[in-house]
Amino acid sequence: MTTTMTTTTETENVNGVDVGKVRGLIASIEADSSMADMRFRARNEWLGGGMNRTRVKEFYAAGAEDTTRTEAFELHADEPPVLASGDRAPNPVEFILHALAGCLTTTLVYHAAVRGIEIEAAESALEGDLDLRGLFGMSEDVRKGYHHVRVRMRVKSEESAEELTALAKFSPVYDIVSNSLPVELVIETY
Repeated sequence: MTTTMTTTTETENVNGVDVGKVRGLIASIEADSSMADMRFRARNEWLGGGMNRTRVKEFYAAGAEDTTRTEAFELHADEPPVLASGDRAPNPVEFILHALAGCLTTTLVYHAAVRGIEIEAAESALEGDLDLRGLFGMSEDVRKGYHHVRVRMRVKSEESAEELTALAKFSPVYDIVSNSLPVELVIETY
């Protein structure tokens, strides 16, 4: 599929999205490709057992450090009792499902909005299969992370399911989850 986000529409606000603002960003990127560069950041602190806290605030976008956030978002992660912790927050692999669902939905809605496609409702259910033998190093033949993720989205729209699927697949998190990428891991002691 070769559709792009620059398709025109007569409505400036579709699906709750400020289409004019999105088009303005696209025009900025077309004029200067460095405007497409973004860098998101997160800082994490272990709190004991399986519990840890991540703070998300600063990011780089549109050629500059963003200063719109006055407070950091805090996200907590823990593990359920079966994995020897207190179940005080979703675990990290559940956050992956949350990130995937959120990004697929947002991407679908934004791409549809720029094309003038109305979305009346969207919901999804996700499941990820993980084999603990990989996590615990019990088998080199078993992946450490999800080996299969299923997403079932229900979208109320006049557009075809095929077109909506194609739009949702522009999702950065879908790309991250469905394709391998290099992750640089450096551990320092202090």
